[in-house]
Amino acid sequence: MFYVTALIACGFALVVLLTNNIVRMAFALIVSLSAISGLLFLAGAYFVGSMQLMIYVGGTVVLLIFGVMLTAQKAFITMRTSAGDWMLGLLVGGTFLAVLVQLAFSIPQWESSDYQAKSNEELAAYITELEQTVQAGKPISQDQRQKLAQLEAEATQGEPQRAGEIGLALVGLRPDKDVEQSKGLSGYLLPFEIVSVHLLVVLIGAAFLARAKRQQD
Repeated sequence: MFYVTALIACGFALVVLLTNNIVRMAFALIVSLSAISGLLFLAGAYFVGSMQLMIYVGGTVVLLIFGVMLTAQKAFITMRTSAGDWMLGLLVGGTFLAVLVQLAFSIPQWESSDYQAKSNEELAAYITELEQTVQAGKPISQDQRQKLAQLEAEATQGEPQRAGEIGLALVGLRPDKDVEQSKGLSGYLLPFEIVSVHLLVVLIGAAFLARAKRQQD
């Protein structure tokens, strides 16, 4: 499911880049951003995924459609891209891609979090304790069964998402990471700033396209 959603996000992102029809571009942008939100939901980041839907799908795309297509006096269907624009776009996009890839692979143990390892260790220790209780001839109480079920759920479902921890991670504080391992990491601050700049560029671009069309008319 993850690979299918990632393929949809990348495929429609290429459609946004290559098409000259602004209506198709807006639709492809909606699908691509929605797929990215789906990736966040699959990763368990429900809060960030919801923000992705509300801010980008519900904000940026709506602004693009209403700000460009409804403010122009005539139909605004196609747009031209010069060779210089392509070179500038490839340079900026390649730079952002290199930064994000380096950031992703610089995180230690990026495939599993410390929380998951601690949950598995705590579950294994509690199971050992219950086995010793049974070997001693003592029955397992209802409270012990409930605690076992809770530990199994935490080890299976992973770390719960908390808005406070996400907010701390935005400024570089990672309470879910060991202090020694998290030295030199920026948390979510750098990608958050990048998407903020992206949102600003979209707002400026939408206003510029609408203004340029009115001047031509």
